[in-house]
This record gives sequence, structure tokens and C-alpha cells, in this order.
Amino acid sequence: MRWPWSSSSEEREEKASPSPNDVLSSVTDWSRYQDPRNVIPVIVLTAGAFFFSTFYRSYLKRVSQAINIAPTFWRKRSLFGRVTSVGDNDNFRLFHTPGGRLAGWEILPWRRVPTTRKQLAGKTVHIRLAGIDAPELPHFGRPAQPYSKEAMDFLTSYILHRRVRAYVHHRDQYDRAVATVYVRRWLIRRDVGLQMLKRGLATVFEANSGAEYGGMEEKYRSSERQAKSRRKGMWGGDLNKYESPMDFKKRMGPKHENPVDFKKGTGRITPPT
Repeated sequence: MRWPWSSSSEEREEKASPSPNDVLSSVTDWSRYQDPRNVIPVIVLTAGAFFFSTFYRSYLKRVSQAINIAPTFWRKRSLFGRVTSVGDNDNFRLFHTPGGRLAGWEILPWRRVPTTRKQLAGKTVHIRLAGIDAPELPHFGRPAQPYSKEAMDFLTSYILHRRVRAYVHHRDQYDRAVATVYVRRWLIRRDVGLQMLKRGLATVFEANSGAEYGGMEEKYRSSERQAKSRRKGMWGGDLNKYESPMDFKKRMGPKHENPVDFKKGTGRITPPT
């Protein structure tokens, strides 16, 4: 029925508006959801979103500290990034840059590696080189072990501010990622721990249990024997007076780490090795 005061446009709008029954019928019409033109785009978008989310979490999500490394990551994956500081003769700090330059790191303005201690605080992974033990630097009133400075100088010049890849094995009691680390020197990929052993600046790590070599123990021990026979580094002195880093630490007694400096993670004070 058309009221005398109603306009023709209002009448057309009334006729065009669907009734509640029409809306309910449209929603419950399952044939619409079986139409490939509707189903296929939904499946493609859902699968694409799931794939991107999984890929991001696995390969592009940044790890800020060792405690953030997922359990499924250990012994299966690696961390690629830039060394921001060398804290001791066998450990350092790594700023994780997943995907490297292919993901825009150090190219895009918002993907730069921080350079100050304040910017780096809480954002670096503490790495402990697997399978080796280096001479001890002076700590908390304890004297330096012979060849500790040479070991520190070598490691600093070899990896500081360079991009490295760390194959992580496990997290130790000091929340460090124990890892086999590689760096490219003259386009050749080098095992950092192995290079220290070859130069007589480290020994193969000895422990009653829990020692981690990343499958390199035989090669590490062979390199240590060669360095010893060639009188390299710490093997160049009187072998009768030789003291391993492990024996030196036992003789000097336990360290007392500074928890504040350790949490900051950018200084040269480090937990026991």
C-alpha cells in the first residue's frame, strides 16, 4: 500500500530491502559455501597466512637472548648475526640478524645493528665457543694466565664487528648458547674454535660430563696435537710447567661474577667458563 504522503523513492527502497527471512535463508544456504569461486580464495588466503606466519617464526623472527631460543631450535638450526663485543677469550655477544641482507638487515634504515651499550642491552645472544677452553684473563683480583692476552687479541681481531654463523647446541648454566661458530675470512668459512686451537691459543675443553664439541672433537684434538708438536702459542714454553685453563681455574678457585654487569651483557666481565 502506498501512502499519499510517501514518495516513489521511499517505495523503491522499501521494496529493495530484504526481509529477515530472506537474510536467514541466504546465510543458511550452504550451496553458496560449496561454490569453488568462494571456497578456493578462502583456502588460498588461509594457507598463505599460515605459511607466512610459520616461515616468519622459523626464519625471520629475531632472537634477542639465549633464553629466548626455542627448544626445537637447539642442535637443528643456526643463528646468523654480527658480533658486537668479545667478553672473554672463548665467548662473545651476537646481535641476531635473521635472513641477513636478504631480509634487509644493515640495508634498510629500520634494520640497523645498534652500536651503543644502551641500545644493545638485553638484545644480544651470549655465545660460548663449543669444545675449547682458552687461557684466563685477569678477573676479580686474579692474575692473568699466560697467553690470555694473545688469545683475546686474536679472537677480537678475528670476529669483532664481523658477521658470523653460530650453530647452537645447548644453553649452559650461565644462559649462554654453546655453539660452533663460523666466520668468513677471504671468502673461506672458518671454524673460530678450530683456528684458536691451531694457533695454540686454546685447548680442547675437558670435563667429566656435559662437554659439547658439536661433532668436532676428533678434529679439535688433532689440531691441538699439531699445535703442541709445533710449539704454537701456549705450547711454546716449558711443557713441564704447562697449566691448562681448566687447571688454572681450579687452582685459583671459583669466580664471583658481577650479576649486574652480566645482565647488561655488553662489558668484558663474564661468568665462569
